[in-house]
Amino acid sequence: MNNVRTVSDTKRTFYNLHTRPINTIYRRVVEELMVEMHLLSVNIDFSYNSIYALGVVTTFDRFMEGYQPERDQESIFNALCRAIEKDPQHYRQDAQRLQAVAKGLPVKDLIGWLGQTTYLDRDADLQAQLQAIANNPNFKYNRLFAIGVFSLLEQSDPELVKDEKQLTEALKAIAAGLHLSNDKLNKDLELYRSNLDKMAQALIVMADMLSADRKKREQRKQQSTTPAAPPSSNE
Repeated sequence: MNNVRTVSDTKRTFYNLHTRPINTIYRRVVEELMVEMHLLSVNIDFSYNSIYALGVVTTFDRFMEGYQPERDQESIFNALCRAIEKDPQHYRQDAQRLQAVAKGLPVKDLIGWLGQTTYLDRDADLQAQLQAIANNPNFKYNRLFAIGVFSLLEQSDPELVKDEKQLTEALKAIAAGLHLSNDKLNKDLELYRSNLDKMAQALIVMADMLSADRKKREQRKQQSTTPAAPPSSNE
């Protein structure tokens, strides 16, 4: 008997947990992330790690930035994780821990650590996970893991990720040390940054449309409340 959960099962669970409607511009983001997390959760070669968790949290927080009502953001994130039978607090705590580690490290040391050329006594769990990834020929690489790596670099040195040459060299060293495809890592991160730009542009367009609509409503309101001028008595 096959008990593997389907995408439909996950979506049904999500919408049972988060019952409020999701704003149109963000719905695609949420559903794509949900499907991606679901497919990984049922993949036999996939194993959870804190860099993946950081990728999930970073993706959600970046693409859901500005979501209204703001209070729904937590409900949506919690429902995403619970829909694939995972603990949202576990994801958040692992992400925060890694962000704190990266902020406290010079980026050169971080690259060496992620690339397995330097061993740092900073986070035993992360150290063990990095070694397990490097030594596992069947490691299930995924886009969210790549975003987690990018987020670590960004936390350590925000300027490095803006410099294409430095970023390319850093990713090459990390991919080599963890035995990952450098091409996949670069392509996934190019797409991630491109999608972030598109989302930012879409939000600007949406804000402009809402502002124009608000002005029209205010003008109509003023016109309806302005008393009509009396007819002229000069004949």
